[in-house]
Amino acid sequence: MTASTEEVSGSIGQMMSVLQFSDSLLPIGSFSFSNGLESAVEQRIVHDPATLAQFTLTAVHRAATSDCVALLHAHRAARAADLSRVMAADEAVFCRKLSEETRAMTVRMGRSLADLAVRVVQAPVLRRWRDEIAGHNAPGTYPAAMGVLFAALGGSEQDAFSVHQYGVAMTTLSAALRLMRIEPAEVQVILHDVNTRAGDHYGAVRGLRLSDMASFAPATDILAAMHVRAYVRMFMN
Repeated sequence: MTASTEEVSGSIGQMMSVLQFSDSLLPIGSFSFSNGLESAVEQRIVHDPATLAQFTLTAVHRAATSDCVALLHAHRAARAADLSRVMAADEAVFCRKLSEETRAMTVRMGRSLADLAVRVVQAPVLRRWRDEIAGHNAPGTYPAAMGVLFAALGGSEQDAFSVHQYGVAMTTLSAALRLMRIEPAEVQVILHDVNTRAGDHYGAVRGLRLSDMASFAPATDILAAMHVRAYVRMFMN
């Protein structure tokens, strides 16, 4: 049995939306951040492809067990038109950001994504979410915004999870190209490894509660604290 033209068209359109909102050129300011890589390079913790791979895999694993738990809850809540649950997920992300810079990163990117999404998608749930942010009723974090956006698009929570994790990896690896002497092909090898692990990460966190969110990576938190006081820096974190 072959798929109908409508089914094929819808599937292609959905895939194109995934590609659009996973594009590293999406104007939400991700290029301004390095996910802590700048301090890691300065301290020689990351200095070659092997250590960059370890750092990137740690970043995406940490995101899966913390931010992405909230993202999944926000997506499910937005599909149920329950903005109070979206706001609970949003607050859970914000409260778990220990450093000033990581809080700034998730809020700036989240608010920018919410503003962009309202203009591009024009769904009522997105407008309501953006209004809550504008009214200072919600921080407006990036994972919550991504969850609401993909619910409005009719996309699956797996799509939202994938785009978020791809964004974490690409933010880190794009910064590496500016901070390190590394071949672009080596960066692509690392990215492919991240991609192959994403399904396992989703399977491990899809059933977690907001109270189960965990982001234990003390070295990363120390590097973030050091970056706040750095005299010279290229990135905002």
